[in-house]
Amino acid sequence: MTTPLRRRQVLGLGFAALGTAVAAPAVWNRLQRSASSLRPATLASRGGVAELELLAQSSRSTIPGGPAELLTYNGRSPGPLLEVKAGDQVRLRLRNGLNQPTNLHFHGLHIPPTGTGDNVFLTVPPGGSTEYAFRLAKDHPAGLFYVHPHQHGLSADQVFGGLGSALVVRGDLDRIPEVAAAHESVLVLKDYASSGGQDAAMGVGRMLGREGRLLTVNGEINPELPIPSGGLLRLRLLNASNARIYRLALEGHPLVLIATDGGAIGTPEPLKELVLAPGERADVLVQGNQTPGSYRLLNLPYRRSGHMGMGAAEERPRTLATLRYAGAVAPLPLPQTLIPVAALPAPERTRRFVLAHAMGMGGMGGMNHAMGGMGGGGMGMGFQINGQAFEPDRINTRVQLGSTEDWLIVNDDVMDHPFHLHVNPFQVITRGGRPESQRRWKDTVLVKAGEEVRLRVTFRDFPGRTVYHCHNLDHEDMGLMGVLQIEERGV
Repeated sequence: MTTPLRRRQVLGLGFAALGTAVAAPAVWNRLQRSASSLRPATLASRGGVAELELLAQSSRSTIPGGPAELLTYNGRSPGPLLEVKAGDQVRLRLRNGLNQPTNLHFHGLHIPPTGTGDNVFLTVPPGGSTEYAFRLAKDHPAGLFYVHPHQHGLSADQVFGGLGSALVVRGDLDRIPEVAAAHESVLVLKDYASSGGQDAAMGVGRMLGREGRLLTVNGEINPELPIPSGGLLRLRLLNASNARIYRLALEGHPLVLIATDGGAIGTPEPLKELVLAPGERADVLVQGNQTPGSYRLLNLPYRRSGHMGMGAAEERPRTLATLRYAGAVAPLPLPQTLIPVAALPAPERTRRFVLAHAMGMGGMGGMNHAMGGMGGGGMGMGFQINGQAFEPDRINTRVQLGSTEDWLIVNDDVMDHPFHLHVNPFQVITRGGRPESQRRWKDTVLVKAGEEVRLRVTFRDFPGRTVYHCHNLDHEDMGLMGVLQIEERGV
């Protein structure tokens, strides 16, 4: 969700010619050191093949004020940055050093949902390992994606505990000259439980979705984002939190949106603020065209529930990182156009999905585990889609390969729900009956309490079984998920 700038603010940004750096070498060296300290460890493909390995384990925390132990990939939370190219063969071995089962979801990648692809029905037992293997299509969109556990009943615990990694697919967007000229930083936004605190771990806290009090960027508290005067900074933003919804703003600077979940948009869009629900991603450009100094990247207050007393917004903005000017370069321009997003075909049918909570007895799609014993006699609260809580062996929705459908997502609840569809990207057509400002590829969309969102999706390839769900992962574990079967025509 975005808030556009007024027209006169857009006109005031200006476009300058590409130039060369004029900063002194010492300044550039300091900038590079600052940027390197923020960049997470990277595992990258070579020669068209990505041979990667992630070890899930519990590790001692190094975050000041954070919990004593974190769940990590390769000893890090967030885990290492995974970097591949369109067309690459990917082989990723997951080793499970946890005391509970786990698995992986390649959030946003358009790959098979079966076998060793984005198969969330696989389970890796404690002490076990498995290899995920798939090839990205040569025309796979460039973008920022997300790798995280998707073991039903444990997804929220494991993500809230620290598991998750950003994944970058390099391609056409990165070759646009103005984008290529920008300095790039991948920012993984993640909240953690504070030291010695439960951070609403039980009961109502889980029902709302757990938020940690400690806000970090790439596992750091208030890191520095260096930019020279005249420079251009590309911030690649991932909300890797369990339930927190970020409302981002940068003091004194617009955030110029160039890409969403599924890749580039057609035209850059200057924003005053940017809302990112769990699982959502965005690429924004920042121009270093203000008075040199320091400017805060803020998380503004956001209320996740329309019910009084539930999900109340924090009372003040929180600083996530600090943009700091150092040195100068000849002014770098913003791109004027990016990559056009083609309209999808007219839908063959429309489906309606109603998201709601329900009180009832235990046994609703992992509800008892997630509620931590809330209520007596097995009574508790769960969530449902179209009156049904998740059951892994039940097919909720069947679609035909090659078909295009409109899905009307109706939030009949007092809480906001981010809706996520695996494997197949979609376009948001209307929100509350109003058309979207421009076409963009998404795989996660925030549906506010009482709101209706119409999305359009073409199931162009990859038959098999996958899921759709709320990406507030406590809600997912409490039943707010359905099984989707993509079938060959005529089956």
